[in-house]
Amino acid sequence: MLQAVIIMFIAMSMIPAGDLCGKLLTSSGLATPGFVAWSRFAIGAVLVLPFAPRGCLQLLKDWRIWLRASFITGGILSIQTALQTEAIADVFAAFFIGPVISYVLSVTLLRESTTPLRALLMGAGFCGVLLVVRPGFGGSANLMYAVLAGCFYGCFLTASRWLAHVGKPVELSFTQLLLSALFLLPLGLANLPEATLSTTALTFGSAAFSMLGNLLLLYAYSRAEASRLAPTVYFQLIAAVALGWAVFGQLPDLLTWAGLLVVISAGIASASLRR
Repeated sequence: MLQAVIIMFIAMSMIPAGDLCGKLLTSSGLATPGFVAWSRFAIGAVLVLPFAPRGCLQLLKDWRIWLRASFITGGILSIQTALQTEAIADVFAAFFIGPVISYVLSVTLLRESTTPLRALLMGAGFCGVLLVVRPGFGGSANLMYAVLAGCFYGCFLTASRWLAHVGKPVELSFTQLLLSALFLLPLGLANLPEATLSTTALTFGSAAFSMLGNLLLLYAYSRAEASRLAPTVYFQLIAAVALGWAVFGQLPDLLTWAGLLVVISAGIASASLRR
């Protein structure tokens, strides 16, 4: 379990880095959310291809593989749309409905074990998120894309655990990237940006960070139950705060540090429970 938590910490640090690259692309007008989402999957598939075992395309015969890919496709496209215009704090607040969705689905559909204490810790982690971001939901229509992204991502997390026995993590990662790239191919080709150095660097950065983060997530989910790992998804906040300070010069205040302490404590406590 400790190995799974460490892997999740690294994975959850990489994913926000990919989203930051995507936001820099879309908010500056260098690229559209559709292109960012498509290029992330397409480049990721190319990067994983040399490591994909022969015969992994046989997994495409399983309809659940297509369903899982559709979840992550919708999630990435939705969050990139939200990040184009909305503040990172508000987007993260809405997006973090994902771990709660994953926890509920894992318990109800996968019949994974849970306890009142684990449920309480899950709720505490979410309260910590609210302390960090303190969202001011002003009724913006685009913010609903962040909520939708969180719902998609929660379904994706549970599906990753559901299909952990179907193939190796690298096989599941490749099929997920390949299918998502195919789903978004028309949208990506219709919105090709100008090939500048900054656009190219940010595009590859977005794809590489996201691919590595989700690949590590699969390794973690092959080692522990989704209901136990769900709170550790909040580790993304550590990377989000660090990136916000490094890129935008935003230093956390006392409430933010308090929220991070609650999130991390609840995640570690939940992961350490034996039942």
